[in-house]
Amino acid sequence: MTTTRWGRFLVRRLLQLDRPAPLRLSSEVAAEVERNYRWNFTVNMLDGTAFWFGLNTISSATIIPLYVSKLSDSTVLIGLVAVLAQAGWLLPQLFVAGLVERLPRKKPMVINVGFFTERLPTWLWPLSALLVPFSPIAALVLFFVGFAWHHLGAGVIGPAWQDMIARCFPVNRRGRYFGTTTFIGTGVGALGALLSGWLLETYPFPFNFAYIFLIAAIAINVSWAFLSLTREPVQPAEPSPHAPPRLWGKLVAIVKADVNFRNYLIARITLAFGSMGLGFVTVAAVQRLNVSDITVGLFTVALLVGQTTGNLLAGWLADRFGHKGPLEAAGLCAAAAFGLVWLEPGVDWYFLAFGLLGISVGASIVSGLLIVLEFSRPEQRPTYVGIANTGVGVGSAIAPLVGGWLAGASYGWLFALSALVSVASVALMSVTVKDPRDSH
Repeated sequence: MTTTRWGRFLVRRLLQLDRPAPLRLSSEVAAEVERNYRWNFTVNMLDGTAFWFGLNTISSATIIPLYVSKLSDSTVLIGLVAVLAQAGWLLPQLFVAGLVERLPRKKPMVINVGFFTERLPTWLWPLSALLVPFSPIAALVLFFVGFAWHHLGAGVIGPAWQDMIARCFPVNRRGRYFGTTTFIGTGVGALGALLSGWLLETYPFPFNFAYIFLIAAIAINVSWAFLSLTREPVQPAEPSPHAPPRLWGKLVAIVKADVNFRNYLIARITLAFGSMGLGFVTVAAVQRLNVSDITVGLFTVALLVGQTTGNLLAGWLADRFGHKGPLEAAGLCAAAAFGLVWLEPGVDWYFLAFGLLGISVGASIVSGLLIVLEFSRPEQRPTYVGIANTGVGVGSAIAPLVGGWLAGASYGWLFALSALVSVASVALMSVTVKDPRDSH
């Protein structure tokens, strides 16, 4: 068998394309969803809890910028952390949306492909810290390789995961599932942040970071095991694939024809651009106020307490009133936080700022992911997800680069502009976007 044929064979096995999808009535699929609802809620909640615990233990807003700042004084590299954390998983999604639409089973891509693209690279993080005594530059390179691999790899499977979640949970219970999951995950992550602060204070650099990264890698891989237990209701895909020119034509047609979705994209990208200062708040506190490493750990706790609040409130409110309101609240909280930091207050006020940023992040995660699932019909869902997430990803990629440039000149200008852009996003969302649930 030639290399090409082996490759095709492996892809078909990984995606289970050799297994035909059963033809079933929509009522039969709905009955299966209800039958497996509690099981899927439980295993996906455990998955999300472990996953968010891992990511929050190494918060990309506090712990990772601190790690990079100990190896380099470059604000560009701090900005690169924010680019990968905020945009890495969003950017690839448009480019795999067409493939995902043609898959009758989304779970094989999430589990089989996701293990290599998303979970495996997490083990490079502790190895990076252990490499610091021998070569700080090599350690920094290895960390960024693992960090980029993880986030971009998550983006590759992102549309399949979101489509699988949409299949497993009815529209009026998705917010409850996701809000509860992220609430518990970030709540447990707050304990992880306290542990991170203790490790930073107790052990010398870089071994303190090696322990933190190891805990995160274990948690993220444990979450994969829970996710693999999902019972997906398999549904036949569209019979004919889209050729690349037709796919791009379809994307343009969607954005042109769906005015409400287009307005949402503009508002959401503006909200993402308003986060340009997020990755620099910790570094600004360290440089302005000379805060200690353990204080940075406590900043993480404040961020996660806010995020748990945002997760829970967004999930509860969205199931009842839609996702537009939580996204507007996310913009207002971000504007208030950046405005507060712009005033250069004392250390105590930074805790409030991180709490507000946490609420903004929490609401954006829940409602930013789930609102897109309501704009389209099920057969077009991966394409809508890809357009929205890649569009937001572009904004999230550019924002920290602009933020890094502004931070090099003045943290005050950076935080003031972040606040103004966040306010603009709220105005756009409020005036131009109609909640998609109201149009059905």
